[in-house]
Amino acid sequence: MSYRVKDIATALGAGFEGDGDYQISTVAEPAHAKPGQIALALTPEYAKELSLGKADVAILWTGANWQSYNLKAAIFAPRPRFTLSGLSVMMDPGQGYELGISPHAYVDQTASVGKNVTIGPFSYVGAQAILGDDTVIAAQVHIGYKSQIGKGAYLREGVKIGARVKIGTGFVAQPGVVVGSDGFSFVTPDVAGVENVRKTLGDQKEAAKEQVWTRIHSLGSVTIGNDVEFGANSCVDSGTVRDTVIGNSVKCDNLVHIGHNVTVGDNSLICGQVGIAGSARIGRNVVLAGQTGVNDNIFVGDNVVAGGATKIFTNVPAGRVVLGYPAVKMERHLDIYKAIRRLPRLFKEVAEIKKNVLNLREKK
Repeated sequence: MSYRVKDIATALGAGFEGDGDYQISTVAEPAHAKPGQIALALTPEYAKELSLGKADVAILWTGANWQSYNLKAAIFAPRPRFTLSGLSVMMDPGQGYELGISPHAYVDQTASVGKNVTIGPFSYVGAQAILGDDTVIAAQVHIGYKSQIGKGAYLREGVKIGARVKIGTGFVAQPGVVVGSDGFSFVTPDVAGVENVRKTLGDQKEAAKEQVWTRIHSLGSVTIGNDVEFGANSCVDSGTVRDTVIGNSVKCDNLVHIGHNVTVGDNSLICGQVGIAGSARIGRNVVLAGQTGVNDNIFVGDNVVAGGATKIFTNVPAGRVVLGYPAVKMERHLDIYKAIRRLPRLFKEVAEIKKNVLNLREKK
């Protein structure tokens, strides 16, 4: 599939100059671009590498002197990286899934399958499940009993959707995603040692008694809004009684774990290896950077940003930027870090002062 430069520019809402009829088939980095490819020279720094490749066309920033790079045409974007998102849609060759239901797939006779649906080999669609129009189900995917998936979903290999899960339109699940697994809920007949420790924040006074853990079944499920994406091997647990709820346009990276009864507000961005413990409430437009941990039963307000590896143990007010273990305001964390770096020098100075004081005492 190839596109003319002027058609690409029109589709992206961007301007262009040069040969608008030049045909483009793929995308490349500037140093590796060849004729017929469009180079992603999104900044002056990247554009320096155009001389290392053989690109005839590039995406440049607004106002760039495109002719100085010996190009035949250029597309100009006021926000090049955002333009890249639209370009990637056009140029994505896909995974090669064939339209239709594979003869090696199982679809229960009570399931409802929309129009233009793809279901790959060895996939399973359970009783009374509903699949919306234009949905793509890859190989070895499980769609559970009474689950509902809106139109335009895209489920990659090995995705597992549990019973009674409700998902809106445009859902994307990368390989290995699990939605609707049971929550990590266990209880002991008597008060457990870990419950006492949580109250006292101290050691157990006596040797821990033998504890037998009893499962609390997940009676709820998971409700997911529209335009949500989960990265590979992410997991969302079902609610204990009510559903775990993921809002609209939430984007999750690989290896994210969202515990039972959690709610995540619209437009939140959750990066790789983030763990959100049960019954935590995440507001709208929240960003949790990689390896952030969120304690159970707390609230993270709207527009909060948590830096990488932050551990959030208490409520965070709206709009706050936090960092560290435990989480504090980012500027305070940086002050603490600077102070820690000064400790060796401080210890050396204190030792020198101590030595001088001792010498004075000896002279007396």
